[in-house]
Amino acid sequence: MQEWVPVPGSVKARLIEAALHHFEQSGFEDAGVTDLAAKAGVTTGSLYHHFGSKLGLYTVVRDDLEKRITDRMEGAAAAAGGTGRPAVAVAILVAFDAAVRFDACRLLGEPAPSDRPDPVGRLLRSLLPDDLDAAAVILAAAWRAALLHVAEGAPAGTARRALEFTLTE
Repeated sequence: MQEWVPVPGSVKARLIEAALHHFEQSGFEDAGVTDLAAKAGVTTGSLYHHFGSKLGLYTVVRDDLEKRITDRMEGAAAAAGGTGRPAVAVAILVAFDAAVRFDACRLLGEPAPSDRPDPVGRLLRSLLPDDLDAAAVILAAAWRAALLHVAEGAPAGTARRALEFTLTE
């Protein structure tokens, strides 16, 4: 079992569940350690014991979600030919739909609070020709902006159509 897969009902699992809720509702900056611990029914000491910090907890949650998203993107891109415009378009739309389904639009849309590579951008870069590295950054930013638009109350269908529009010729 990988370290980030918690035993159901354990303190670690409850903290992760509370983090998913609070980070999605409030964003990283506004989610308080005390609120996270209270939602999980544990002390702040438990949070620090298992994750080291709020950032440690956030990183575990976000890394897991981004892994789920990029796995789906890889599969969708492979089904659409593996590289190029059609693969990129379907990968982004599948990622958008998954983030909405996971109820993780704010969590995945907001900038990561730590200096680390963007896994969505990295995956998009692998689907594009070498001379279009900037497109991967731009498309990942458009995907995250569409997610934040949904997190702020826009209908998911409206944001998805706007994203589709940016992906068509």
